[in-house]
Amino acid sequence: MMRNTIAGNNKAPDSASALAIELKDVTVVLGGKKIIDIPAFKVNSGEALMIIGPNGSGKTTLLQSLALLVKPSTGQVIYRGEPVHDSRQILALRRRISVVFQEPLLLSGTVWDNVTLGLKLRSVEKDEIKPRVEKWLKRFGVIELAKRQARTLSGGEAKRVSLARAFALDPEVIFLDEPFTALDSPTRQKLLEDFESVLRETRVTTVMVTHEHNEALALGDRIAVIMNGSIVQMGAPQEIFTAPANEEIANFVETGNILHGTVSENSEGLATITIGQHEMDTCCELKPGNSAILLIPYDDITLMLSNPEDHTTSARNRFPGKVVKMFPTGSQMRVMVDCGFPLTALITRRSAEEMGLKEGSAVVAAVKAVSIHVISRH
Repeated sequence: MMRNTIAGNNKAPDSASALAIELKDVTVVLGGKKIIDIPAFKVNSGEALMIIGPNGSGKTTLLQSLALLVKPSTGQVIYRGEPVHDSRQILALRRRISVVFQEPLLLSGTVWDNVTLGLKLRSVEKDEIKPRVEKWLKRFGVIELAKRQARTLSGGEAKRVSLARAFALDPEVIFLDEPFTALDSPTRQKLLEDFESVLRETRVTTVMVTHEHNEALALGDRIAVIMNGSIVQMGAPQEIFTAPANEEIANFVETGNILHGTVSENSEGLATITIGQHEMDTCCELKPGNSAILLIPYDDITLMLSNPEDHTTSARNRFPGKVVKMFPTGSQMRVMVDCGFPLTALITRRSAEEMGLKEGSAVVAAVKAVSIHVISRH
């Protein structure tokens, strides 16, 4: 469900017209504490930018700063090339954006009343309001709820109405703060699919905070990782999750095994890294003697029985070990193996069943050198 748009385009735009919003040297201090400190931040026109980070990292404050809901303590917010200065300018710009919060924040009255209210406040022509509201209530699958009292809706219905209300405003930029929280899995998945389809069709500039990595992967053209109030990495989704810039980000995204070692050899980019009593071949430019952090994706590890008739793998790294723990995660099985160092693999349940894997099973864990992401430890 990855957006088939400009994914991976993290190059600086050629001109201000290619930018929707920009922050320059922005800090936000609340209660005497610096919440965010961001020298530079750019949102490209037409992209979907996901903001992720640990709890308390400043995600929501960053979103609110971009949406002109929180005034920076220092620095500039620039909207389509124009610095934002006074309150009158802020009010005018707020009429060109939409914000969707975690809670739908629906008012008393019907669903129709809720979706039309913003259009009336923005002085949209009366003959334009009805077709626009009908369009978005239909698009989010809640047109049959138009006459229902908004306070009687289920959680999923309320979130759909809040999204319809936001898109009906025809915003230049839409901001969303964890809009799919507190929903059961099937409801959340269907809403996520519908929302992704809308983003793909409208190409509206989107900035969204999420704590769900799958949402960021499914919706994002780019991802910004914020920690302790600072942006620590921005890039295409695949880059963030397979090539994190440091160990802290690698631990946060939780996409693979993290091991520590020392480069013992390096010949034209093919390095041997010593991990305790073991050696692992990788592709990196670190010189011998350098300390290294290895990120090995869980699903890039192949498990084989210790005595199969044929090991059909080209992987350079093969480590014998024993299964110490297994537990299911959806359609996959998470298998923890002791190879003299710990390795966790994700395989299909069917593969686990076909191999007859159980705790104590002797296996060989194989991983290709090119699948390992290496980070300099300093």
